[in-house]
Amino acid sequence: MSIYESIILGLIQGLTEFIPISSSGHLVVAQHFLSGASDHLFLEWINIGTMLALVVYFWKRIVKIIRDVVVGRELRLARNILITVIPAGLVGFLAADFINATAFFVSVEVVIVMLILVGVVMIVLEKLPKASELKNGTALTIPRALVIGIAQMIALIPGTSRSGSTIIAGRLSGLSAKEAAEYSFLASIPIMAGVTLKVFIKDYEYLVANLDTLIFANIAAFVSGLIAVGFLMRYLSRHSLAVFGWYRIALAMVLIAVLLIQ
Repeated sequence: MSIYESIILGLIQGLTEFIPISSSGHLVVAQHFLSGASDHLFLEWINIGTMLALVVYFWKRIVKIIRDVVVGRELRLARNILITVIPAGLVGFLAADFINATAFFVSVEVVIVMLILVGVVMIVLEKLPKASELKNGTALTIPRALVIGIAQMIALIPGTSRSGSTIIAGRLSGLSAKEAAEYSFLASIPIMAGVTLKVFIKDYEYLVANLDTLIFANIAAFVSGLIAVGFLMRYLSRHSLAVFGWYRIALAMVLIAVLLIQ
Protein backbone atom coordinates (compact mmCIF):
# COMPACT_ATOMS: atom_id res chain seq x y z
CA MET A 1 0.00 0.00 0.00
CA SER A 2 1.32 3.44 -0.92
CA ILE A 3 1.55 6.42 1.46
CA TYR A 4 -1.05 8.14 -0.72
CA GLU A 5 -3.54 5.29 -0.29
CA SER A 6 -2.89 5.08 3.45
CA ILE A 7 -3.63 8.80 3.90
CA ILE A 8 -6.89 8.43 1.94
CA LEU A 9 -7.94 5.52 4.13
CA GLY A 10 -6.94 7.42 7.28
CA LEU A 11 -9.03 10.41 6.26
CA ILE A 12 -12.00 8.16 5.51
CA GLN A 13 -11.59 6.40 8.86
CA GLY A 14 -11.53 9.65 10.82
CA LEU A 15 -14.45 11.28 9.04
CA THR A 16 -16.74 8.26 8.93
CA GLU A 17 -15.99 6.70 12.33
CA PHE A 18 -17.90 9.45 14.10
CA ILE A 19 -20.25 10.79 11.45
CA PRO A 20 -22.90 8.01 11.33
CA ILE A 21 -22.40 6.89 7.74
CA SER A 22 -20.32 3.75 8.53
CA SER A 23 -16.53 3.80 8.63
CA SER A 24 -16.31 0.06 7.98
CA GLY A 25 -18.60 0.37 4.98
CA HIS A 26 -16.67 3.26 3.45
CA LEU A 27 -13.33 1.58 4.12
CA VAL A 28 -14.45 -1.75 2.60
CA VAL A 29 -15.60 0.11 -0.51
CA ALA A 30 -12.47 2.29 -0.65
CA GLN A 31 -10.15 -0.70 -0.36
CA HIS A 32 -12.20 -2.54 -2.97
CA PHE A 33 -11.67 0.24 -5.50
CA LEU A 34 -8.11 1.20 -4.49
CA SER A 35 -6.54 -2.25 -4.33
CA GLY A 36 -9.29 -4.79 -5.05
CA ALA A 37 -8.78 -6.45 -1.66
CA SER A 38 -9.49 -5.74 2.00
CA ASP A 39 -6.73 -5.54 4.60
CA HIS A 40 -8.61 -5.95 7.87
CA LEU A 41 -5.48 -5.57 10.02
CA PHE A 42 -4.72 -2.19 8.50
CA LEU A 43 -8.21 -1.02 9.46
CA GLU A 44 -7.70 -2.21 13.03
CA TRP A 45 -4.38 -0.38 13.31
CA ILE A 46 -5.76 2.96 12.08
CA ASN A 47 -8.36 2.71 14.82
CA ILE A 48 -5.62 4.21 17.05
CA GLY A 49 -5.87 7.63 15.42
CA THR A 50 -9.63 7.90 15.89
CA MET A 51 -9.41 6.62 19.47
CA LEU A 52 -6.91 9.37 20.30
CA ALA A 53 -9.19 11.93 18.64
CA LEU A 54 -12.02 10.89 20.99
CA VAL A 55 -9.75 10.97 24.05
CA VAL A 56 -8.54 14.48 23.19
CA TYR A 57 -12.04 15.81 22.44
CA PHE A 58 -13.65 14.31 25.57
CA TRP A 59 -10.60 14.66 27.84
CA LYS A 60 -12.33 16.83 30.45
CA ARG A 61 -15.37 14.55 30.44
CA ILE A 62 -13.21 11.45 30.88
CA VAL A 63 -11.32 13.04 33.78
CA LYS A 64 -14.64 13.95 35.43
CA ILE A 65 -15.93 10.37 35.09
CA ILE A 66 -12.75 9.03 36.70
CA ARG A 67 -12.94 11.62 39.48
CA ASP A 68 -16.61 10.81 40.09
CA VAL A 69 -15.76 7.12 40.45
CA VAL A 70 -12.63 7.48 42.58
CA VAL A 71 -13.53 10.48 44.74
CA GLY A 72 -17.29 10.80 44.66
CA ARG A 73 -18.12 7.09 44.43
CA GLU A 74 -20.59 7.99 41.67
CA LEU A 75 -20.65 4.80 39.64
CA ARG A 76 -23.79 5.02 37.50
CA LEU A 77 -22.29 6.42 34.28
CA ALA A 78 -19.22 4.17 34.50
CA ARG A 79 -21.52 1.21 35.20
CA ASN A 80 -23.70 2.02 32.20
CA ILE A 81 -20.70 2.39 29.89
CA LEU A 82 -19.35 -0.97 31.09
CA ILE A 83 -22.71 -2.64 30.41
CA THR A 84 -22.85 -1.07 26.95
CA VAL A 85 -19.32 -2.24 26.14
CA ILE A 86 -19.84 -5.90 27.12
CA PRO A 87 -21.81 -7.26 24.10
CA ALA A 88 -19.50 -5.91 21.38
CA GLY A 89 -16.45 -6.57 23.53
CA LEU A 90 -17.34 -10.22 24.04
CA VAL A 91 -18.19 -10.84 20.39
CA GLY A 92 -15.08 -9.02 19.22
CA PHE A 93 -12.86 -10.98 21.61
CA LEU A 94 -14.39 -14.41 20.99
CA ALA A 95 -15.02 -14.10 17.24
CA ALA A 96 -12.18 -11.85 16.06
CA ASP A 97 -10.52 -14.57 13.96
CA PHE A 98 -13.87 -15.58 12.43
CA ILE A 99 -14.67 -11.96 11.56
CA ASN A 100 -11.24 -11.41 10.00
CA ALA A 101 -11.49 -14.59 7.91
CA THR A 102 -15.11 -14.35 6.73
CA ALA A 103 -15.96 -12.74 3.41
CA PHE A 104 -19.29 -11.53 4.83
CA PHE A 105 -17.48 -8.84 6.85
CA VAL A 106 -15.69 -7.40 3.79
CA SER A 107 -18.58 -7.73 1.32
CA VAL A 108 -19.62 -4.65 -0.66
CA GLU A 109 -23.09 -6.21 -1.05
CA VAL A 110 -23.49 -6.44 2.74
CA VAL A 111 -22.37 -2.81 3.04
CA ILE A 112 -25.05 -1.73 0.54
CA VAL A 113 -27.83 -3.56 2.38
CA MET A 114 -26.84 -2.14 5.78
CA LEU A 115 -26.40 1.37 4.39
CA ILE A 116 -30.01 1.29 3.21
CA LEU A 117 -31.53 -0.40 6.27
CA VAL A 118 -29.90 1.85 8.86
CA GLY A 119 -30.42 4.88 6.60
CA VAL A 120 -34.17 4.28 6.56
CA VAL A 121 -34.21 4.02 10.37
CA MET A 122 -32.34 7.33 10.66
CA ILE A 123 -34.85 9.07 8.41
CA VAL A 124 -37.91 7.88 10.36
CA LEU A 125 -36.24 7.87 13.80
CA GLU A 126 -37.90 10.99 15.17
CA LYS A 127 -41.33 9.54 14.36
CA LEU A 128 -40.69 6.27 16.22
CA PRO A 129 -41.96 5.74 19.78
CA LYS A 130 -39.30 6.32 22.42
CA ALA A 131 -38.80 5.46 26.06
CA SER A 132 -39.31 8.13 28.72
CA GLU A 133 -36.98 11.09 28.34
CA LEU A 134 -33.64 10.99 30.16
CA LYS A 135 -31.27 13.85 30.95
CA ASN A 136 -28.02 12.06 30.08
CA GLY A 137 -26.19 8.72 30.04
CA THR A 138 -25.96 8.64 33.84
CA ALA A 139 -29.76 8.32 34.01
CA LEU A 140 -29.87 5.23 31.80
CA THR A 141 -31.24 2.10 33.43
CA ILE A 142 -29.31 -1.16 33.09
CA PRO A 143 -31.70 -2.58 30.43
CA ARG A 144 -31.45 0.61 28.35
CA ALA A 145 -27.64 0.62 28.59
CA LEU A 146 -27.67 -3.01 27.46
CA VAL A 147 -29.88 -2.19 24.46
CA ILE A 148 -27.31 0.39 23.35
CA GLY A 149 -24.63 -2.27 23.84
CA ILE A 150 -26.50 -4.71 21.60
CA ALA A 151 -26.73 -1.96 18.97
CA GLN A 152 -22.96 -1.48 19.25
CA MET A 153 -22.51 -5.23 18.75
CA ILE A 154 -24.68 -5.22 15.61
CA ALA A 155 -22.41 -2.47 14.26
CA LEU A 156 -19.72 -5.12 13.73
CA ILE A 157 -21.57 -5.77 10.45
CA PRO A 158 -19.96 -3.49 7.83
CA GLY A 159 -22.18 -0.68 6.62
CA THR A 160 -24.03 -0.38 9.93
CA SER A 161 -22.03 2.39 11.70
CA ARG A 162 -21.11 2.05 15.35
CA SER A 163 -21.92 5.69 16.08
CA GLY A 164 -25.13 5.51 14.05
CA SER A 165 -26.48 2.36 15.66
CA THR A 166 -25.69 3.47 19.21
CA ILE A 167 -27.06 6.99 18.69
CA ILE A 168 -30.27 5.45 17.31
CA ALA A 169 -30.48 3.15 20.34
CA GLY A 170 -29.76 6.07 22.64
CA ARG A 171 -32.54 8.14 21.09
CA LEU A 172 -35.00 5.25 21.40
CA SER A 173 -33.87 4.86 25.02
CA GLY A 174 -34.87 8.45 25.82
CA LEU A 175 -31.68 10.48 25.30
CA SER A 176 -31.54 13.63 23.18
CA ALA A 177 -29.56 13.37 19.95
CA LYS A 178 -26.58 15.24 21.43
CA GLU A 179 -26.58 13.24 24.69
CA ALA A 180 -26.96 10.00 22.74
CA ALA A 181 -23.94 10.95 20.62
CA GLU A 182 -21.81 11.79 23.65
CA TYR A 183 -22.74 8.54 25.37
CA SER A 184 -22.08 6.63 22.14
CA PHE A 185 -18.58 8.09 21.83
CA LEU A 186 -17.71 7.55 25.49
CA ALA A 187 -18.86 3.92 25.22
CA SER A 188 -16.78 3.39 22.08
CA ILE A 189 -13.47 4.37 23.73
CA PRO A 190 -13.10 1.08 25.70
CA ILE A 191 -13.91 -0.91 22.54
CA MET A 192 -11.28 1.01 20.57
CA ALA A 193 -8.77 0.57 23.41
CA GLY A 194 -9.45 -3.17 23.41
CA VAL A 195 -8.87 -3.40 19.65
CA THR A 196 -5.63 -1.44 20.03
CA LEU A 197 -4.40 -3.70 22.84
CA LYS A 198 -5.27 -6.78 20.80
CA VAL A 199 -3.34 -5.72 17.70
CA PHE A 200 -0.29 -4.72 19.76
CA ILE A 201 -0.27 -8.15 21.40
CA LYS A 202 -1.15 -10.35 18.42
CA ASP A 203 -0.14 -8.35 15.36
CA TYR A 204 2.94 -6.34 16.35
CA GLU A 205 4.84 -7.72 13.36
CA TYR A 206 2.32 -6.06 11.06
CA LEU A 207 3.11 -2.70 12.68
CA VAL A 208 6.84 -3.18 12.12
CA ALA A 209 6.34 -4.19 8.48
CA ASN A 210 3.97 -1.32 7.67
CA LEU A 211 5.15 1.40 10.07
CA ASP A 212 5.41 4.20 7.51
CA THR A 213 1.94 3.80 6.04
CA LEU A 214 0.36 3.30 9.48
CA ILE A 215 1.93 6.48 10.85
CA PHE A 216 0.56 8.60 7.99
CA ALA A 217 -2.84 6.88 8.12
CA ASN A 218 -3.20 7.40 11.88
CA ILE A 219 -2.21 11.07 11.69
CA ALA A 220 -4.84 11.56 8.98
CA ALA A 221 -7.41 9.63 11.05
CA PHE A 222 -6.64 11.66 14.18
CA VAL A 223 -6.96 15.07 12.51
CA SER A 224 -10.07 14.22 10.47
CA GLY A 225 -11.61 12.40 13.44
CA LEU A 226 -11.17 15.41 15.72
CA ILE A 227 -12.87 17.61 13.13
CA ALA A 228 -15.68 15.09 12.58
CA VAL A 229 -16.59 14.52 16.23
CA GLY A 230 -16.67 18.27 16.89
CA PHE A 231 -18.89 18.82 13.87
CA LEU A 232 -21.32 16.04 14.83
CA MET A 233 -21.70 17.19 18.43
CA ARG A 234 -22.56 20.70 17.23
CA TYR A 235 -24.86 19.44 14.48
CA LEU A 236 -26.87 17.11 16.70
CA SER A 237 -27.52 19.85 19.22
CA ARG A 238 -29.90 21.32 16.61
CA HIS A 239 -30.70 18.59 14.07
CA SER A 240 -31.69 14.93 13.72
CA LEU A 241 -29.90 12.06 11.97
CA ALA A 242 -32.14 12.25 8.89
CA VAL A 243 -29.62 13.90 6.56
CA PHE A 244 -27.15 11.10 7.24
CA GLY A 245 -29.86 8.56 6.45
CA TRP A 246 -30.46 10.16 3.07
CA TYR A 247 -26.71 10.21 2.40
CA ARG A 248 -26.44 6.50 3.21
CA ILE A 249 -29.25 5.61 0.81
CA ALA A 250 -27.80 7.80 -1.94
CA LEU A 251 -24.37 6.18 -1.50
CA ALA A 252 -25.95 2.72 -1.64
CA MET A 253 -27.65 3.60 -4.93
CA VAL A 254 -24.34 4.82 -6.38
CA LEU A 255 -22.61 1.60 -5.31
CA ILE A 256 -25.36 -0.52 -6.85
CA ALA A 257 -24.99 1.39 -10.12
CA VAL A 258 -21.20 0.96 -10.09
CA LEU A 259 -21.45 -2.78 -9.42
CA LEU A 260 -24.02 -3.21 -12.21
CA ILE A 261 -21.80 -1.31 -14.67
CA GLN A 262 -18.79 -3.42 -13.70
